[in-house]
Amino acid sequence: MIHVYLDDYRPCPPGFVAAKSAEECILLLESEEVDILSLDYDLGWGNPTGLDVVRYIAENGRYPRRIYMHSSSPSGRERMYQVLRSALPPDVHLSHTPMPDSVAAEAARSAAGGRA
Repeated sequence: MIHVYLDDYRPCPPGFVAAKSAEECILLLESEEVDILSLDYDLGWGNPTGLDVVRYIAENGRYPRRIYMHSSSPSGRERMYQVLRSALPPDVHLSHTPMPDSVAAEAARSAAGGRA
């Protein structure tokens, strides 16, 4: 199980796999079981956005266990949240805010085999 951080600009936190584009994120969601997904909305001028990833998740039922949104775009965060919320399975945690430090630390520890 992996943790995925979708962002074209910000550095990827320890314990996460970086996805620099919507396409990369969708490929990871298709091929891996994802525990934590942290989403950015804007992924570069003219490129698909985090909303495209969210639509893929909702249409294909490829929900991670936990979804956070670290985007600095309030309208983008709200749009992604609404799409996910409309079809959210009951066992998936959805937050329209960035992940808490405790969750980031948990991801880093799990990637390090519990040593971090």
